[in-house]
Amino acid sequence: MASTFRKLRVVWTAGAVLVCLLPAISHGSDEVPYVPPKSPVVREKLEWFRDQKLCLMMHFGVYSILGITESWPLSTKDAFWARTDIEWTKDDAEFKRQYFALNKCFNPVRFNGSEIAKTAKRCGFRYVAFTTKHHDGFCLYDTKLTDYKTTAPECPYSANPNADIVKNLFDACRAEGLGISAYFSKPDWHHDDFWENCGIGTRTDRYPTYDTAKNPEKWARFREFAKGQILELVKGYGPIDILWLDGGWVKPSKGCDLGMTDIIAAARQIQPDLISVDRGQRNENMNIATPEQTVPDEPLDYPWESCITMSDGWGYHYDDTYKSPRALIHMLIDVVAKGGNLALNVGPMPDGRLPRPALDRMETMGRWLAKNGEAIYGTRAASVASRGKWRFTRGKDGRVFAIRLWKESDAGSVGVLLNVDAQQGDVVRVRHLASGLDIPFVESDGDTRGVILTFPEGFVRDEYADAFEVEYRK
Repeated sequence: MASTFRKLRVVWTAGAVLVCLLPAISHGSDEVPYVPPKSPVVREKLEWFRDQKLCLMMHFGVYSILGITESWPLSTKDAFWARTDIEWTKDDAEFKRQYFALNKCFNPVRFNGSEIAKTAKRCGFRYVAFTTKHHDGFCLYDTKLTDYKTTAPECPYSANPNADIVKNLFDACRAEGLGISAYFSKPDWHHDDFWENCGIGTRTDRYPTYDTAKNPEKWARFREFAKGQILELVKGYGPIDILWLDGGWVKPSKGCDLGMTDIIAAARQIQPDLISVDRGQRNENMNIATPEQTVPDEPLDYPWESCITMSDGWGYHYDDTYKSPRALIHMLIDVVAKGGNLALNVGPMPDGRLPRPALDRMETMGRWLAKNGEAIYGTRAASVASRGKWRFTRGKDGRVFAIRLWKESDAGSVGVLLNVDAQQGDVVRVRHLASGLDIPFVESDGDTRGVILTFPEGFVRDEYADAFEVEYRK
């Protein structure tokens, strides 16, 4: 992921919203006008994407071994925030040598793609996004264009039959009917044609260590390298639904033209319905907006997914603090009510397993979705996204769903006001999704338009949120 600084950010924490000074994330093209793709098969695929709603995103790499920030400690100019939790050498060159040498001890012997895919499906996730390569250049697939990879002899995991982690995971996801989003970093800080000598001996930032305009041959070599690696994934790793290209600063306006239009066109010669996410662009290569660590204030009328961490960071950290199940379920509902998808990130542990706190929360989300998924999957934003403690979604068949968010302090289950949408007309029926019960109601006589729900005897409300189908007079 990308990082820059600004003064204040509103972020999700475990059960609360916190305003604080943090590295603010580049949101790709979510802050610029959306350009629809010309291809009809891609537009059709985007409708599939909008139906999925929940993605399991995973950042995994050599950084996971030590539980440090992914890749960014390598950038000298980002050391003031990215190395603050590292008790390590202060010598910049030696730090980079040691970081890059982590491939020699990367050995996630308990990584099991099949188990992860089965867990994701059971817990209600519909597609999986995985880091095939982050900015540090370490590849979790059997690329033929570098030896900095899991399948190279220097890496102890190369002896494992699952050494091609990407193949193992993607095959397992397809077997479970899950969609696949292949995360790939456009910058590569291990490649000599991006950072000369891996940036060792140079005060590095996110950009190339040389002027690309003055050394076009060198940049041309990197362009071919990046294109080659992307096409390896598209050609050799089966059907991929989304090509998720991170590193939004690598773009023509910054002197880093990779020729992405040609690369994506070449990828679509192989997989015509491939959705492309070329972060940082303002053209049809950016098919999905990707707000990072935030949820838009209002619904967006084009495909988007908020990519948000379940814990504090993207990669695994030994002292991670995880968001509460309530915060995660409410966040998912809020995203879906605004017409988007939630890409919820979990960093696998050094041995390859998902952390127990993450698994517990995933299972809780799965149980809630098993009862209430009708109001989530395949829906679009309703004419009103929210009123008070209610969120609304609309099925593609026109049905309207209302979801009541419960706080931990909420008590009782009588006299709940359902703030209805005035555009829809009068309410004639309210059906509780989890139980199938029709819920009695009366018109509200207050200033707020709505109906008062009176839950029948024996009704047990959900701990986190209850979903209802609301029928209006036609």
